[in-house]
Amino acid sequence: MRSSEQENNIKTHYLYPAALFAEPEPHLVDTILGSCVAVCLYDPVKKIGGINHYMLPFWNGTGLASPKYGNIAIQKLVEKMLFMGSSKGNIQAKIFGGGEVVDTKTNMFKIGERNIEIAENMLAELKIKITGKSIGGKQGRKIRFNTETGVVLMKLIQKST
Repeated sequence: MRSSEQENNIKTHYLYPAALFAEPEPHLVDTILGSCVAVCLYDPVKKIGGINHYMLPFWNGTGLASPKYGNIAIQKLVEKMLFMGSSKGNIQAKIFGGGEVVDTKTNMFKIGERNIEIAENMLAELKIKITGKSIGGKQGRKIRFNTETGVVLMKLIQKST
């Protein structure tokens, strides 16, 4: 277990929407989610992890196949974990976000719900076990992922009126 002094020496990274992050060196990765979803992957054997932050569920085949889309972001993150030496059988997942944070009268597309669905379906297809999640609802989330321990600290964001 790291002391808090050692924890303070871990590098930090802010993960913006439409991006992913995975490095062999330990990091604390922060991101803020509304209808977006973050999938945190962790290998407890290698003690490495990675995270994505996607905005929409599916890439439609036009333009750039970027991690803005769940089906691209999840596949790319799994590939990066394997490249760093993980065995697919060791990888575990945690899912966060997918809140319906905009007025439901105007949110007929249910982006948050669809973002959650793609994460759960793809991870099931890839046979990656989901060990934790905080998804859906009406609030945003702020998360901090420790890539060395797999621990995710989460705080619900209260809507201001």
